Amino acid sequence: MDYDAKRVEEGLGHVHKEDITEKEDKIEKDESGAAPAQSVEQKGEEQPIIKQQKSKRVATLDAFRGLTIVLMILVDDAGSAYERIDHSPWNGCTLADFVMPFFLFIVGVAIALALKKIPRIGDAIKKITLRTLKLLFWGILLQGGYSHAPDELVYGVDMKQIRWFGILQRIAVVYFIVAVIETITNKLRPTVIDSGHFSIFSAYKWQWTGGFVAFLIYMITTYTLYVPDWSFVIHDDDKATRYTVKCGMRGHLGPACNAVGYVDRQVWGINHLYTQPVWTRLKACTLSSPRSGPFREDAPSWCYAPFEPEGLLSTISAILSGTIGIHYGHVLIHFKGHAERLKQWVSMAIVLLIVAIILHFTDAIPINKQLYSFSYVCFTAGAAGIVFSAFYVVIDVWGFRTPFLFLEWIGMNAMLVFVMAAQGIFAAFINGWYYETPDNSLVSSLDPKTCFYQRLALREIGDSLIRDICRDHILGRGLGHLAQIAYILEALEAKNPKKINGGFGDLPSL
Repeated sequence: MDYDAKRVEEGLGHVHKEDITEKEDKIEKDESGAAPAQSVEQKGEEQPIIKQQKSKRVATLDAFRGLTIVLMILVDDAGSAYERIDHSPWNGCTLADFVMPFFLFIVGVAIALALKKIPRIGDAIKKITLRTLKLLFWGILLQGGYSHAPDELVYGVDMKQIRWFGILQRIAVVYFIVAVIETITNKLRPTVIDSGHFSIFSAYKWQWTGGFVAFLIYMITTYTLYVPDWSFVIHDDDKATRYTVKCGMRGHLGPACNAVGYVDRQVWGINHLYTQPVWTRLKACTLSSPRSGPFREDAPSWCYAPFEPEGLLSTISAILSGTIGIHYGHVLIHFKGHAERLKQWVSMAIVLLIVAIILHFTDAIPINKQLYSFSYVCFTAGAAGIVFSAFYVVIDVWGFRTPFLFLEWIGMNAMLVFVMAAQGIFAAFINGWYYETPDNSLVSSLDPKTCFYQRLALREIGDSLIRDICRDHILGRGLGHLAQIAYILEALEAKNPKKINGGFGDLPSL
């Protein structure tokens, strides 16, 4: 293999076929008209040992991964207090809704860089499988219900109610499928690519074929699968209540009768789904919308039902996010110039954003994170492409790397930070050191979600005023709400949530 072709395969430049041909002709002329040079061995000199340098990490990728981790921690901790950054209750896209597709986009870029050279396909498949199993294990352990961090200092889960799917499980599935396609098609793709804007697409047609198959499976299932009536049981204080949801339709994209939820109920079982879906903040379910609150008296039965936001069918759609990410990685490998890379990245991001906006605002396919709709894939992937390009310009083109070193460190230790911070393991460790009672710990006293008054009242009342009381209590103004707190306790004792919804205007402040 000649030098320039090898550089392309190793991801060091973009070389056109005509350039390769010219250099091959030049080499042939040199070989025919000149005497062969004396080798190093013939001169009796030892050939120096050249150590192969390790490939440098891509600073932009680490910084972008770190930003996504920080974003996840932010929306997890502050989303319940500031609903504008929390997950959208159904259609639409908020700050929290960018986290998952950003992760999958990063996974795709990283796969392209990690698998650009595959000496042995069998060994690569083994490594991919092992990493996938690790992600599945940690996902079930941390999000299946086994870990109760940071609120409770206990562990264990009822196998009849374990949650099988979650964030890490979705990442594992997408990683496995995209990485396996990249590995087994390694020998099928050309070592050099033709000139032209779309040559990169044809060079990696098998990756796009895999993404298109995932798209077809999702769209055909979503719009053609018949969803019958279904029922579920809610257990509360040794009392079981059965609810029935009337469906009998196809192609429904609402909370009650969509094919995404139906597939999960059939595959995993309704007892193994996420029990706190974001749709409970819809106006149909609560008067406190878009915040969490008590259910309306006329709330439909599906408001009480579980739903898996990282379900099986929606994960098939999520493969597209990884496919788009791996395309950005291929551009990074094959195009050496900054301008060429940015032209490819930004143009694709703009196209994706335009497609998503048209689909959403024409009501053809609304942007929906819970269903992982096609418009949601396009919108979030386009946003990821813009952010990734901006990071690349600032860090790699302009050289402003120092301000992003903290994000780079988080990105280089993403799994550690995810487990310790985003999943509350570090907070649980701090909570393990308490005074007299587990409720009297540092984390519990600072976190509005675990405030004593909110833990006592939010499940029964759910009103945003409880959250305000907690916030004031943390800021040292809790004594000013003694009358309100007493009022809450009285309402709880009477089991009369309506009393709280009447407001606090008639209560005297101390």
